[in-house]
Amino acid sequence: METVTTVNDDLRLIQRSEGLTFGTDALLLAGYIDSKYKHALELGAGSGIISLLTLSRDKSERVTALEIQNEYAELCERNAELNGFVGRLTAVCEDVRGYRYSSDELYDAVFTNPPYMRTDSGRRCDADEKNIARHEVNGDIRDFCLCAMRNLKFGGDFYAVYRPDRLIDLVCAMREARLEAKRITFVHADEGSESSMVLVKARYGGKSGAYLTPPLIIYKDNSHREYTDEMNYIMENGLFPAVYSKR
Repeated sequence: METVTTVNDDLRLIQRSEGLTFGTDALLLAGYIDSKYKHALELGAGSGIISLLTLSRDKSERVTALEIQNEYAELCERNAELNGFVGRLTAVCEDVRGYRYSSDELYDAVFTNPPYMRTDSGRRCDADEKNIARHEVNGDIRDFCLCAMRNLKFGGDFYAVYRPDRLIDLVCAMREARLEAKRITFVHADEGSESSMVLVKARYGGKSGAYLTPPLIIYKDNSHREYTDEMNYIMENGLFPAVYSKR
């Protein structure tokens, strides 16, 4: 079963009820991208929402969306057509463990909301497509980082949203792939909650040295679900406030 929902930037998004739906992690990752690129690559695109947000905000002229599940690669193409991005968003059904861009010109940026749970951890979902999206069934974080390294221009940027309890796994995988962390932001539901996600920007071939930004607090009071000023800024502008940019 499919639904069509109007989301941020007035984008119309076709989603599968059996799969993962548009969430805060995707919205924040799209907002964390803070430069304009000629050609970007998304790893594990799902419905294509992060790519769509990137294009609607002119953060990239073109995006290639890599997705291993054929039904989602097709869904991504349909969402591109629905929102007028044919020719700017191209879905490719391939595995991150073997993907290599066929052109001599590599990507300027890679962004990903990868599976964050090991295959032997977490509650399993009945739907295979959810298992693939959440668990490292078709590649772990090391495979995603190595795919980024193979396809990025030297000096290109890498963006990821991940679980805080696996941040060390992410940073180690990035360093092995020569992706040096430049900016790290922990995200909390409210001031009394532990961090629920972490956003990272890295540079291929970059020098050591990362800026740990102030934490992003989503709600003033989680029980009332009222956004903080910083979250309202992200919702309105599609960007993080200046204090979250690298000094």
